[in-house]
Amino acid sequence: MRLASARPRRAPAALLGLALLSGTALALPGPVAHAADTLISQGRSVTASSTENGGTPAAAAVDGDTGTRWSSAASDQQWLQVDLGAVADLTKVVLNWEAAYGRSYQIQASDDGANWRTLYTAANGAGGTEALAVSGSGRYVRMNGLTRGTGYGYSLWEFQVFGTFAPAGSDCAAANAAQGRPVTASSTENAGTPAAAAVDGDTGTRWSSAASDQQWLQVDLGAVRPLCRVVLNWEAAYGRSYQIQASDDGANWRTLAGIANGRGGTETLAVSGSGRYVRMNGTARGTAWGYSLWEFQVNTADGPTVPPVQGGGDLGPNVLVFDPATPGIQAKVDEVFAQQESNQFGDARYALLFKPGSYQNLNVQLGFYTSVAGLGLKPDDTLVNGDVTVDAGWFNGNATQNFWRSAENLALNPVSGTDRWAVAQAAPFRRMHVKGGLNLAPAGYGWASGGYIADSRIDGSVGNYSQQQWYTRDSAVGGFSNGVWNQTFSGVQGAPAQSFPNPPYTTLDTTPVSREKPFLYLDGNDYKVFVPAKRTNARGVSWDGTPQGASLPLDRFYLVKPGATAATINAALAQGLNLIFTPGVYHVDRPIEVTRPDTVVLGLGLATVVPDNGVTAIKVADVDGVRLAGLLVDAGPVRSAALVQVGPDGSGADHSADPTSLQDVFIRVGGAGPGSATAGIVVNSDDVLIDHTWIWRADHGAGVGWDTNPADYGLLVRGDDVLGTGLFVEHFKKYDVEWSGERGRTVFFQNEKAYDAPNQAAVQNGPTKGFAAYKVDDSVTVHEGWGLGSYCYFNVDPTIRMDHGFEAPVRPGVRFHDLLVVSLGGNGQYEHVVNSTGAATSGTATTPSTVVSFP
Repeated sequence: MRLASARPRRAPAALLGLALLSGTALALPGPVAHAADTLISQGRSVTASSTENGGTPAAAAVDGDTGTRWSSAASDQQWLQVDLGAVADLTKVVLNWEAAYGRSYQIQASDDGANWRTLYTAANGAGGTEALAVSGSGRYVRMNGLTRGTGYGYSLWEFQVFGTFAPAGSDCAAANAAQGRPVTASSTENAGTPAAAAVDGDTGTRWSSAASDQQWLQVDLGAVRPLCRVVLNWEAAYGRSYQIQASDDGANWRTLAGIANGRGGTETLAVSGSGRYVRMNGTARGTAWGYSLWEFQVNTADGPTVPPVQGGGDLGPNVLVFDPATPGIQAKVDEVFAQQESNQFGDARYALLFKPGSYQNLNVQLGFYTSVAGLGLKPDDTLVNGDVTVDAGWFNGNATQNFWRSAENLALNPVSGTDRWAVAQAAPFRRMHVKGGLNLAPAGYGWASGGYIADSRIDGSVGNYSQQQWYTRDSAVGGFSNGVWNQTFSGVQGAPAQSFPNPPYTTLDTTPVSREKPFLYLDGNDYKVFVPAKRTNARGVSWDGTPQGASLPLDRFYLVKPGATAATINAALAQGLNLIFTPGVYHVDRPIEVTRPDTVVLGLGLATVVPDNGVTAIKVADVDGVRLAGLLVDAGPVRSAALVQVGPDGSGADHSADPTSLQDVFIRVGGAGPGSATAGIVVNSDDVLIDHTWIWRADHGAGVGWDTNPADYGLLVRGDDVLGTGLFVEHFKKYDVEWSGERGRTVFFQNEKAYDAPNQAAVQNGPTKGFAAYKVDDSVTVHEGWGLGSYCYFNVDPTIRMDHGFEAPVRPGVRFHDLLVVSLGGNGQYEHVVNSTGAATSGTATTPSTVVSFP
């Protein structure tokens, strides 16, 4: 994880000399484990407390390449942690330090990534290569740096963990799952040594490769299977260095075991993991010949086999589909509303879908975790003569907690001429046509804190009234009235003129890049998903004329239903299927891995994904065009490094022609129960579109407290050319947004600093009072933002002061337009708006301090 600003560095000559001198030294604090120790960390999943920059990612410390390295931020208390995939008996750890080494550090192990045991403590490390004999066990192993040996961070060429996995028990089947299965290889020596000979059960026949390194043998087990053991029966030409790897799709591989000093003969390796494809990936031969195996055996464990996944099917019990002839529609939607009106942290989820046609005298009231949508290709295909209503009667007229609901793809004829949509965060109003006005305030005009409109036409006027902030994108309105602090428009026909701060309107004529959210619709009797095309410099709705984009049939989607496992979900992705998460709550024990370009992952009814064991819930590869939309990701009790990650560390491919997009992707840490994460969303890929996200460290609900639901960062953007349209990020303990990628842009940002900071010291950032809500790293040369606001309400210690709400390097290419900070009732104060620019907030008056242009 990147936790501090990156800066390129060159080691001083004295340190380079030290590296050369110490690089050959071997520190032996105890007896070194014998030569049979197995390297089990190489290629494994790895995380870190920080990275110096994109060129020194955590993964570089376990890649087996002594020319690449991980380096941390230049501060103490940094760590590097590898996940071995299963509990192993540990015998040795080797630290191959770069010049920037650890003076004092610990080697620690954990079974769950949260509770650590110290196996070794170094009080006066010397750098170079340190081989440490250890005794203990664990799935996770980390170097926990306490004190640096130089003025730089901690830097490791390689972090190697040696040991053995626990022997496979009775649950490891004796039968060879590879025997007779389809097999391929990188090469064969000749026709008499084919790949198939290694899985034919005959120890008198063999496969042998060409006489060069980087050769492999791969078997297809036919379905994703839990794996427990691999046995290699080598001929004389053996592999000295190789990996055992598994894959669900034959393209994206996970390393289950890494052998650095193989001896040939018969090698039995206990492994832990799953996959459909298993391979021996040879990296260095033990002889001048190729690689040669009499037999390649794979054993599987008791546990669920994941058969090929079928696309299509029904939408599940919590998707309610209506047509104009359906009896009792009003009674049914009232029943759902009665259950969900105040069910803020419950598990129930619903999607109310209306087939094309005309509906009479309906009032669809929406409570928590309820979505309403039309099933036409255009909003006007589905007309409700009535209302879709959100009000705040359940909360005494206060709409500031009307979260997690949505309305999409409908036309409305409001009964009174004006529809009411009084929401707060995470409540999108998309692709709607209101044939009248739209009131964004609750009855009685109580407090409101929303909100977001996109790709919609409101024929009448939008009444903002008590909404503190609002963002409207690529729409058409008949007018817009009122505004409290921050109302932002991009690409909106009929938007008010630029006038910030009085009235507080920020208006861009167009949206630089946009692409609307995928949606489910009916083509005759067939369900399909429409995937709208990218627009550049958009203005107005996308659905005038023929909608531009692609239609995907439902049989190209795996319909995820409650009870589905991450293994099955990943198997579906590996087969090339897209995903529709039907309404429900999904617990995952491993990341959902989206690796195929242009994959669509769509949630219905605020479908919710929860990582149970500290994994990242969703990982998107550095590929083109992934659409991730309509999901709530809820942190689990074991700390996750990130909840959603787009691109691995060091991503750098150009996706400008077909960017990945995140739309209505919401993050929650706490509230529904204790949760923990280092960061909410991490964006490493370039050109990503982040279109409407609420990233929230909970300030109320269950499992809430400064040390109960810890989370340091809301959004970390490391990729270049990333665009945010509608960022809502609140209550994180350090930076709510930290941006280190180049040429980033944000149109509308709403933030509240963490309410529950216990005192000034808890938020002190070195000499700076408080962590900025939105920080652009010092290394960035080009960045721009429009319509950004940050609020403080330190209700535990109202004396806390923030130096500023926004922090950025002062250079011509870094520009902000229309910034504000405000203290809510005097509970904490800001000294400035951005850096040292802008007046302090004004006591208890709840009056914003503003900056129209920076620098």
